[in-house]
Amino acid sequence: MLATLPTLQTAVPGPRSLALWERERAIIAPGLQSVTQWARVSFSHGRGAVLWDVDGNGILDFMAGIGVCSIGHAHPAHVAAIAEQAGKIAAGSFTSAPRVELLEELRTILPPHLSRIQLYSGGAEAVEAALRLARCATGKSTVVSFWGGYHGKTEGTRPLSEGEQSGYGLPAPGTHAVPYANPYRCVFGCADDCAKRSAQFLRESIEHGTNREIAAIIVEPVQGRGGNVIPPPGFLKEIQAVARDIGALLIVDEMITGFYRTGRPFAFMHEAGVEPDILIMGKGFGNGYPISGIATRDHIAQAEPWGKPSGNSSSYGGNALACAAALATLRVLKAENLGAHAQEVGAFMLDRLTGIMADSPIVGEVRGKGLLLGIELVRDRGTKQGLSRDEMREVFTEILAQGVLVMPSGSALRINPPLVVSREEAAAGIEIIGRVLLRHRLQPKGA
Repeated sequence: MLATLPTLQTAVPGPRSLALWERERAIIAPGLQSVTQWARVSFSHGRGAVLWDVDGNGILDFMAGIGVCSIGHAHPAHVAAIAEQAGKIAAGSFTSAPRVELLEELRTILPPHLSRIQLYSGGAEAVEAALRLARCATGKSTVVSFWGGYHGKTEGTRPLSEGEQSGYGLPAPGTHAVPYANPYRCVFGCADDCAKRSAQFLRESIEHGTNREIAAIIVEPVQGRGGNVIPPPGFLKEIQAVARDIGALLIVDEMITGFYRTGRPFAFMHEAGVEPDILIMGKGFGNGYPISGIATRDHIAQAEPWGKPSGNSSSYGGNALACAAALATLRVLKAENLGAHAQEVGAFMLDRLTGIMADSPIVGEVRGKGLLLGIELVRDRGTKQGLSRDEMREVFTEILAQGVLVMPSGSALRINPPLVVSREEAAAGIEIIGRVLLRHRLQPKGA
């Protein structure tokens, strides 16, 4: 893996990017990702972990389409697979060789109990399918989620997602949210015992604050939107114990953590004894081609009406072109041993970031698992008051101007580069991020 470090020809954003951005803004509806509107950059192409904009600037990609671009931009095997399949057949949900081969390949990385797989085209669609399945399989109504989580913006997933519940009228009923085990911002003030205390509150909240008809508990092994929050060891096992005790299914949403991003095929595998009843996957699955899916136990998949003909079908889900893209992605991930690479380079980046924390007063915490890292930015380490939205925008644009694209989220910077990022690229990007954070000066409150 050869390093290609940032190469800047103009200011970022440059004149051509700004011109395209203005042309688009005159027509496109509002509501795009804030980070794209803050950046105002138009990218023309990419290679590996580097993006080039239309002004010729080479920018290190530490965002990867929010964890989507797992094997890097324009990987030859991915390009070839899509081109070849596009020349044959793209649409339709009939059985195809790419789909059969993809399902068989998935079985090699999934635990044996997750023997039934269904494919979709988007993340929220897969989450919706998982929710419907859980309710069919249990005959119960309520789904429990966690504060800070994100599972989509559709009407069914919106009540499960932090920040998506208000402003759209009454959220869909049948959901209940409880605190996630976040050691840095533990709502119980017990960072050393955050997993057990969170699980105990989960039990109490279900007992006293719900109809007790719990179909499923849905949880992310790492919370992306929350700032790549890493829960303490044992958290997933504690949540699984609650689910088992109350007769609910455990849904593990691996949309951002799956496909070797944390080093293992799926992040729940870091914790011995955890067995999801339903696993949700997507993002890095297709390396940019839209594909998602769920995997579940055989007897759960038979639940009706979900398991009836056309009971959970999708017009785009599992089409031959999407499956060819995902199959190529999965084969590259395995052939290039990118899980081990993610662990190695991720540990290297975390170590470098820890050094920055020692010198920068605005860095409250650094955390990470594989190539999923977070930097918590604060006004004061004692109070842990996060930077404001305007301050985060300023930090983000300063880093981008130096040639590194990161993902701001709340008061955290999320770092999740393509898994092919080299150690040299990682070092160059962290050096730039550190330089910006070390020289950044906060404005006085109220200024």
